[in-house]
Amino acid sequence: MTTTVGDVVALFLEKIGVRTGFGIISVHNIPIFDAIARRERLRIVMTRGEAGASHMADAHARVTGELGLLISSTGPGVANAITGLVEARFAGTPLLHLTGQVASRFIDRNTGTTHDMPDQLGLMRAACKSAYRIRTADEAWGVLTRAATDALTAPMGPVSVEIPIDVQKTEARLPLQAGVFRLPIPEPIAPADADLDLLVERVLHARRPMLWVGNGARHAFAEVRELMTLGFGMVSSWAGRGIVPEDHPMNLGGLNGTGVQTLQDFYRTVDLMLVIGSRLRGQETVDNGIPLPDNRIQIDIDPAANGRSYDNSMFVHGDSRLVVSRMVERLKGRMQPERGFADEFQAMKRRAREEFKATLGPYATFAEQLRAELPRDALWVRDITVANSTWGNRLFEVYGPRDAIHPVGAGIGQGLPLGVGAAIAAGARKTVVLHGDAGFMMNVSELWTAAQEKLDMLFIVMNDGGYGVIRHMQDAAFGGRRVYGDLLPPDFGLLAQAASARYGCVKSVEAFGPAVRKLLASPGIGILEVDMQAVGEAPPYFPYDKRR
Repeated sequence: MTTTVGDVVALFLEKIGVRTGFGIISVHNIPIFDAIARRERLRIVMTRGEAGASHMADAHARVTGELGLLISSTGPGVANAITGLVEARFAGTPLLHLTGQVASRFIDRNTGTTHDMPDQLGLMRAACKSAYRIRTADEAWGVLTRAATDALTAPMGPVSVEIPIDVQKTEARLPLQAGVFRLPIPEPIAPADADLDLLVERVLHARRPMLWVGNGARHAFAEVRELMTLGFGMVSSWAGRGIVPEDHPMNLGGLNGTGVQTLQDFYRTVDLMLVIGSRLRGQETVDNGIPLPDNRIQIDIDPAANGRSYDNSMFVHGDSRLVVSRMVERLKGRMQPERGFADEFQAMKRRAREEFKATLGPYATFAEQLRAELPRDALWVRDITVANSTWGNRLFEVYGPRDAIHPVGAGIGQGLPLGVGAAIAAGARKTVVLHGDAGFMMNVSELWTAAQEKLDMLFIVMNDGGYGVIRHMQDAAFGGRRVYGDLLPPDFGLLAQAASARYGCVKSVEAFGPAVRKLLASPGIGILEVDMQAVGEAPPYFPYDKRR
């Protein structure tokens, strides 16, 4: 059989260690899928839409720590995939997106050929870290190498490659180096010795030190834990949860300050905050309006992060694992935290959690009820919904560095496909997805991808019949005029039946934990509806609660 560029693509994916991909077969990518199928080395998950596929590839990469793979159709297919590519860029996910293109002779001519779209490459460049086109068979391996290397080089992100359909079918020689091939990923950037010396000196003067740890420190979980043994308290961004288990007495987890006066008061007493691999995102800091400790030192692999959101007293450029490990070596036996700081921190953590729980009305115990029913290593996936913005992000404890996934870019409706991708990566681990009713319906077709793949998942759907957070915004800033936010939800029991899923419905606070336990008792897909009309409306949260 003739070897084509499609075969080159399939071989390349195998050589760089890709084992699972997501996508939809279509007119302009059949040669790639055909080659993958003939070689029988990769698992391909066929989805119901390109948006779902892109989110699944993103989540799969986040859970495994490996390069994600998305293969989409062209034109409208690429446009559908953009939401997931944008989210992967927000999340810093290494993801390789492969798509076709019309035949080379038609590109940019606007002749109306199938799936022809003006400047498809430009659209992908806008959404991704970078984007490329393969123009000839001879350059295929080289362009793919550049693209995958880009995706996996910090700061990581999604990278797109388009391959015209005639090029995919072209005869090609397999490169000689294909037998023993490794991507030329640059070595992690080490901190400058002078910066490290100054950093250690500044840390040694601290008596009440804290860490703010983000997604960029996920691979440095062991080193961050060592740093905490020296006396640091810790809080994390919502994208950096579980880097240190959140039942650690000195870890506040995602309870990072917004709307919690006890914690904001405590920040004023902190004499040093190390911000490690975090953007200090505006979504978590009310557009950088939450006061943080004045003395902040920022550690980041991206030099452009220096002062991007908050100013700092010092910036250290380097890989977080290298910076923290070398810092720990120099600090051991030398740090002298204030006597009683640890006890004070732990007491503050208990008060802050109780203070935040008191704002949640009937949902105050939901995080604890759910945590008590789940295995310690369960994957915790959330959509953008009031439940997630309150107890899901801040009170539900996460124990592993790759156990929590949510739409970092705050896009609604992405939780379901993110959950499917996470569940495929999870193996025997349980995957639980927290959703609102409106967001759940945006990608509901991917529920059948979960059924087709025979996944073990629980979907918790908080059903308030519309956009709860929009109602809170309208109450706070628009005189309580609640317009265009009410939606007719489906009968979730019938929906579950159509997807061959188990179903339960909760109509009281005390029924939540037992209902979770019942649905988790058997493998497969479960849908647990929380009837918020019966349980009670979720109270507004900061900054939409005008009482605070």
